[in-house]
Amino acid sequence: MTYFSIVLEQIVIFVIYAAIGVIAVKTKVLTRDGLGVLSKFITRIALPLLIFTNTLNGATRAQFLGAVPIMLATALMYLLLALLVLALARVFRLQGNERNVYRACSMFGNNGFMGIPIVAALFPEEGLLYIALFTVVDQMVLWTAGVALTSPVGEKSGASLSQSLKKMVNPATVGILLAVAGIFLNVRLPAPLNTALTKTGAVSTPLAMIYLGGMFCFTDIPKYLKKKEIYGTIVLKMCIFPVLFFYLLRLIPGITQDIAVTMSVLSALPTMTSIAMLAQIQKSDGEYSAGMIFVTTLFSVLTLPLVCLLIG
Repeated sequence: MTYFSIVLEQIVIFVIYAAIGVIAVKTKVLTRDGLGVLSKFITRIALPLLIFTNTLNGATRAQFLGAVPIMLATALMYLLLALLVLALARVFRLQGNERNVYRACSMFGNNGFMGIPIVAALFPEEGLLYIALFTVVDQMVLWTAGVALTSPVGEKSGASLSQSLKKMVNPATVGILLAVAGIFLNVRLPAPLNTALTKTGAVSTPLAMIYLGGMFCFTDIPKYLKKKEIYGTIVLKMCIFPVLFFYLLRLIPGITQDIAVTMSVLSALPTMTSIAMLAQIQKSDGEYSAGMIFVTTLFSVLTLPLVCLLIG
């Protein structure tokens, strides 16, 4: 199968999950309050377990030490994206919470819930290794810069150093640190525990997409379909940047074709579902993030296969 067909198949699965979320809300199985509880379960239990088990099981100490190019490529990707989305926010003259949430939505792709299954499907043998090493940098950036950008503007500006450090200590970062420590200490979990934790973490993707579909029912979709800045993100961040980044990585010694493809696909993903969850939990502009997630996810049905065709 080609990159195009593999990615297209995964997108169809995501759409089905989201449709289940819509049905759950329409049939009153899930309410707005119920979605809030679901988001807490995903961000505080399921996603940290997914990160922990994928990282611990996805790399050995030798692989971790020998895969520095992946981590450097991830750091480079976020540096370039941070500059790009800052420029976009200024071009569209966004202000306040909307400005910061827009930057977070544009910067962070849906790596945990869409990226992991897509990369695993693209590269069945090495995919988990790529994701494990990518995740270390990705989650550190998310739970530092991402948390800061999804905090209310007044709270962010008035936050002390101790408060900022306290926000960095959360289930996801703890999961990463424990997994990295386990890799270097060559720790392997007992089979029953590993199976239980892995399967619990695996529900993150379907639950997150179900949550996303449910949130669409409470979002003023037409309002966000008119937002010009979102289309700026779709064109520049989800189409042009991934292709240019792919060819940039191919010029760097040590970056293989598979790594470049992985990084390109991950940079082309729509807005991370966790951004809406973080914005909602921290009482920032959660509706804006939900609207942006809907529009970018909708267009990713076209943009992701397009990127795969251009780099394939």
